[in-house]
Amino acid sequence: MFRELHPNIRIRIYTSFLSRIIGSMIFPFMAIYFTNALSAVWAGVLLMFSVVVQFSSGLYGGYLADIVGRKRMMVIGEWMKVIAFAGMLVANSPWFTSPWATFSMLVIIGIASGFIGPASEAMLIDVSTKDTRAFMYAINYWAVNMSIMLGLIIGGWLYKTHFFELLIALLIMSVITLWMTATLIQETFTPEPQERSTKPYGLKPILQSYKTVIQDWPFVLFTLGGIAILAIEFQRNNYIAVRLEQEIIPHTFSLLWNTELMIDGVKLLSLLTVVNTIIIVLFTGIAAKWIRNKPEQPVMYAGFILFGVGYGIFAFSNDFVTLLISVIILSAGELMYVPTRQSILADIVDDSQRGAYMAFNGLVFQIGKMFGALGIIVGEAIGGIGMGVLYVLFALIGVLLVRLSIQMKESRGKRLTSRKAI
Repeated sequence: MFRELHPNIRIRIYTSFLSRIIGSMIFPFMAIYFTNALSAVWAGVLLMFSVVVQFSSGLYGGYLADIVGRKRMMVIGEWMKVIAFAGMLVANSPWFTSPWATFSMLVIIGIASGFIGPASEAMLIDVSTKDTRAFMYAINYWAVNMSIMLGLIIGGWLYKTHFFELLIALLIMSVITLWMTATLIQETFTPEPQERSTKPYGLKPILQSYKTVIQDWPFVLFTLGGIAILAIEFQRNNYIAVRLEQEIIPHTFSLLWNTELMIDGVKLLSLLTVVNTIIIVLFTGIAAKWIRNKPEQPVMYAGFILFGVGYGIFAFSNDFVTLLISVIILSAGELMYVPTRQSILADIVDDSQRGAYMAFNGLVFQIGKMFGALGIIVGEAIGGIGMGVLYVLFALIGVLLVRLSIQMKESRGKRLTSRKAI
């Protein structure tokens, strides 16, 4: 069935898989990078700023994707990534090191991701059908987790000692994905010439484009609910990563053939994330079959709560067995809420403004990342147990907001049906 998908879908899955493998060796550890180079407060502030930049560029990128086309925005973004990765390589070479130059390159990468994200999401919807969309997202979800797992396995062991070499690999992979995007992706949206000429590129038309989206309250509440859940997930690479790196005392374990293995906080985080990803990779198909004949909303709400509880334990425990149990719990929640939330989202999004809606949906990830970076600062003040309680609270807020969203959507649908009947 994978071969029956549109070539654009297959190429996009390939390019995303390749880039995420290398990216997962580096970017999950950037909070640690800036904390060690500057401070925890500066790390939180800089990462929050980069998220704001990426979200802002995502809004503009989504608007442009509806004007100049999907492929053009994706190619521009890939070029920017190549340039930024080259800059990161120079800023972390054996001859020159600068965390501020590294941060500047991260800002450019954020802008590039903001251009690529909404365009690629809109392109995937353009070339998929209702019958193939669920399978497409399932395959993409599996590929994302597999690439993250492979990247973390390598990055957890090489980040501290071979950061420069990892950046070289990231640059090479970025050049490959640029080539694949520019030569193999087909344009799926070509605006009419008069439409392109009548839509300016300033701030006012962007605000007008998103006015309809912002007034769609069911979608806005659904997005806010997603932000609450993703804010929990992005704690792993921020507060939790810094906490484990600082609190876990390195231990050396004896293995076979008189070999030894040293586990520190970074490697422990890598191992636990790999366990999470292995669970997702192995059980996505089983979970999808189990969910198929069940009501989506209760499954999604239960997934939210399990996800919050799992991360709540993750926030304060230093015991390996307890942490492993927490990963199993949050993985079960993830398997339950991700496919159901995507399915419900497809029913809420207005297909007439795909670029704008998918860009606004980027709030889920970008503000989630912002809360993730903010967690470093908040965690310094309230500690691990306080953060654990906060994670569970965020999960409950997510349930409440999404439930309100669906109720409003259903109520609106009933009103429209009754008007048509009259």
